[in-house]
Amino acid sequence: MTAPHASPSPATGTTLVIGATGTTGSRVTARLAAAGHAVKAAGRSGAAVAGAEPVRFDWYDPGTHDTALDGVERLYVIPPVGDPDPAASVLPFLRRARARGVRRAVLLSASSIPEGGPAAGRVHAALPGLFDEWAVLRPSWFMQNFTGDHLHARGIRADGVLVTAAGGGRVGFVDADDIAAVAVHALTDPRAPGTDLVLTGPRALSHDDIAAVLTEVTGRPVVHRPLPHAQMRERLARLMPPAFAAMLADMDRAISEGAEDRVTDTVERLTGRPARTFREHAERALLEQAGGPVSPGR
Repeated sequence: MTAPHASPSPATGTTLVIGATGTTGSRVTARLAAAGHAVKAAGRSGAAVAGAEPVRFDWYDPGTHDTALDGVERLYVIPPVGDPDPAASVLPFLRRARARGVRRAVLLSASSIPEGGPAAGRVHAALPGLFDEWAVLRPSWFMQNFTGDHLHARGIRADGVLVTAAGGGRVGFVDADDIAAVAVHALTDPRAPGTDLVLTGPRALSHDDIAAVLTEVTGRPVVHRPLPHAQMRERLARLMPPAFAAMLADMDRAISEGAEDRVTDTVERLTGRPARTFREHAERALLEQAGGPVSPGR
């Protein structure tokens, strides 16, 4: 259906952040709360984030949905991680949210997934018909994949090896803090976004480049070990459902073919500051791991 016309809503009302303990969700929640916005932090057992109201939410338990939506006008939507068909649970929830008075929805998708494509692509295609005020964030691959709790980061910490099927393909890796800054803009700007935003860092890098930067910043050797597509798929299938493993291996192959070799100015255009470089991210991550201070707002 097409949503009835409504004027852009001011930056008031409560925002429900789904996945509020995740990589971007935690940052979006913290930024909203710090700016004085009312926030519900949703997670399977509630999400404890300073300044936010914790609320229980499970994509696969519709009984948690109405309580989470009480009093909510805006949504930050992170589809269920690892689900090859998130639309099956996300779309019924979004229809319920619209019926409950939610005015604006911001969806986290990915640069590799077009509108109408697989996974979150189906949700992307449906969003304009559900909400007058909407935006889809399609970030490139996260810089945090190499420094957080991702499979890549664990392999780097354990043995200094980064394993992909991406070959020499380049990616405009983006920092999750920059994604969060754009998300908050999309959630709170009085103008209805109604747009598809591809987010990248300032420079496209190969995985060999990533390994070289990590080596220089940490002082520990890091190497990139490329695998053939089939071997990568089999490696991932030992760690996750086969369908999801195949999708990730296919994304690596797409990188090797140049699908992610691009940069955009979206972060700077919407936040007023340049997107963080991977070196800046790696240096900051090393400082945080050492317990040192970091600059606020970045």
